[in-house]
Amino acid sequence: MTNNFPVDFILDKKNNTLTFRREFAARRQLVWDCYTQSELLDRWYAPENFSTKTRSIDFRAGGHWHYAMVAPNGNHAWGWIDFITINPIDGYATLSGFCNELGEINQELPRANWVQTFTDKGKNTVVETVITFASLADWETIAAMGMQEGMKSTLACLDILLATLTA
Repeated sequence: MTNNFPVDFILDKKNNTLTFRREFAARRQLVWDCYTQSELLDRWYAPENFSTKTRSIDFRAGGHWHYAMVAPNGNHAWGWIDFITINPIDGYATLSGFCNELGEINQELPRANWVQTFTDKGKNTVVETVITFASLADWETIAAMGMQEGMKSTLACLDILLATLTA
């Protein structure tokens, strides 16, 4: 059984931020593990019908995650995340962007700072993500790529994984 918790999206155009919050029916340690371990990330971190493939991950401040979201037709969309700070099971901050298979950052697409926090809500966990863009134009570029719809679908995939891990 999966849960249908809503995803709250808040766009602050003055500060170029997008905040989204999502509750999950699982303990914080398990949700944290799903966000930080490649073997679990590869099982959920992509919209429905896509898959994720980790090329490399070094989960520590100063480390990175190099991964691909793989479309049903086999096309790869490569991403790069630099881990800036990590506070185990409470949160972490990153700088994310698009790259190629070799990990070379695509300078034509915007990068963004992400801050993820994990808090207890009874037996559940709430994850809040605040994404800060350099400009409103950067946000609009990412929005046009379907970010909000993609995140809703991706977080629903995490629900499915959590249901299997807690069954």
